Amino acid sequence: MSKRRIPPSGYYYPNKIARISIQALEEVMGRHGLNAILRLAGLEHLINNLPPDDLKKEFDFADFSALNLALEEMYGPRGGRGLALRAGRAAFAEGLRGFGALAGVGDLAFKVLPLKTKLRIGLKAMARIFSEFSDQETTVEEKDDVFVYTIHRCPVCWGRANTSDRPVCYMAVGLLQEGLRWVSGGKEFRVYESKCVAKGDDVCEFIISKEPIETD
Repeated sequence: MSKRRIPPSGYYYPNKIARISIQALEEVMGRHGLNAILRLAGLEHLINNLPPDDLKKEFDFADFSALNLALEEMYGPRGGRGLALRAGRAAFAEGLRGFGALAGVGDLAFKVLPLKTKLRIGLKAMARIFSEFSDQETTVEEKDDVFVYTIHRCPVCWGRANTSDRPVCYMAVGLLQEGLRWVSGGKEFRVYESKCVAKGDDVCEFIISKEPIETD
């Protein structure tokens, strides 16, 4: 395994989102696992030195993509997928739900809304967070039985166009899964990445069922 640097993109996440994401990786992998991933990604300078807890747009999409690529390289496609899903869920649970656009989602008035209305509001709020606070462009489209969540400039697979035969943005899938669980009051929803820049598509697109997964 060798360090594969992705050229700087000139597009940025705020430090806070990068910090939350790296802390989520540490939560699911442990400190030693995180440090190994940072080294493989060429991000040794972040070991014991997290990005600041502020909203300055300073964390390059290329570095965020390198983290996700390093997960795959170290643990293989299946192992990396599982860790990225868990890290995405942890990132939402530990910090992203505290962003302003989601502040009212826990209110009583929101809790009594119909489920599909909660999903509609919650997904648009999540898209708005990334579009407003970062250089990630995100839109949400509602269809009869699904929502289509599209990332038009994706940091998860930045610089990896046409390098994979499958979608790779599992951290985004995990984040959406946990976000939907939170806004729905504990229900799980299927989130499927139908398009991915890494496998040659022009956008990264996620199909979200409006009906929760039935659990016993």
